[in-house]
Amino acid sequence: MIFVIREELEQMERQILSPYAAFSERTKGREHPEQECDMRTAFQRDRDRIIHCKAFRRLKHKTQVFLSPIGDHYRTRLTHTLEVAQIARSIAKALFLNEDLTEAIALGHDLGHTPFGHAGEFALNDICPLGFHHCEQSIRVVEKLEKKGRGLNLTWEVRDGILNHRTAGKPGTLEGNIVRLSDKIAYINHDIDDAIRGHILTEDLLPEKYTEILGSSTTERLNTMIHDVVEQSQGKTGIHMSSAIWEATQGLRSFMFQNVYNNPKAKGEEKKVKVMVKALYEYYSSHVEEMPEEFVHMIYQEGESVQQVVCDYISGMSDPYSVAVYQQLFVPSFWNCS
Repeated sequence: MIFVIREELEQMERQILSPYAAFSERTKGREHPEQECDMRTAFQRDRDRIIHCKAFRRLKHKTQVFLSPIGDHYRTRLTHTLEVAQIARSIAKALFLNEDLTEAIALGHDLGHTPFGHAGEFALNDICPLGFHHCEQSIRVVEKLEKKGRGLNLTWEVRDGILNHRTAGKPGTLEGNIVRLSDKIAYINHDIDDAIRGHILTEDLLPEKYTEILGSSTTERLNTMIHDVVEQSQGKTGIHMSSAIWEATQGLRSFMFQNVYNNPKAKGEEKKVKVMVKALYEYYSSHVEEMPEEFVHMIYQEGESVQQVVCDYISGMSDPYSVAVYQQLFVPSFWNCS
């Protein structure tokens, strides 16, 4: 009797979803075939695996834009992820696309992010001969690093969406394209909100030529962008914004790079982050045996390169853990004889 549950859900997808949707029963599958779940579709199962993995939990202590801000209301990489998921699900639902697939991609898209956000990412990319990009690292997390080397064994569609969520990416599903666009919608708007909270911006400093089109508050801008995507994408084989909304969105994004993302008040500590991350990379490249056993095993038993595994270890660190490790390795402790 219970086996009917997943089949009924798959039947509902056939009846309700757009013909352009990714149907869970038609997934391209997993790298390692498994027996289907009796209650959940393939994409629901992937969503649950991501939520329960260790890398997802660590996002709560990883920087979004503001490095270790004092205050409970600034975004972290985890809250950013949840906001992307909420926006992406709203769009997918309105377009009758696969909401479960969309949510799974959104929840997994930043799993490979480094401590201290893009500052840590740029530092690893600079020092590692292999290069480093968080999109590719997110795939490595779900395919290799989780579950002690077994990975999460996600479906092709979820992995494709995670890998291709960056601007230059080309997701193979409409759901992946929704997440790719929702990521930008989310961070532009919540970063404005955080910048206002941090007294870096005020609402009236935003260029009027953009706010006249998008709105004069975070709520208005989100509403405008999301509605535009839905209106421009209904019944189509792509996910689009109108030219006017897209140009205003990109203009606001450029404004944020000039005034927030490169602002000394918001980014003043990034030089220290880069010094710290590079020092950790150099240290562990010469002392691989001091990394946790699972990472040492990848080098000596599985033939993984030292450079890759050191990046795996450092990128998985949270902000406070990376600082604690750096202090332990490079900052002398005071003698206490009492």
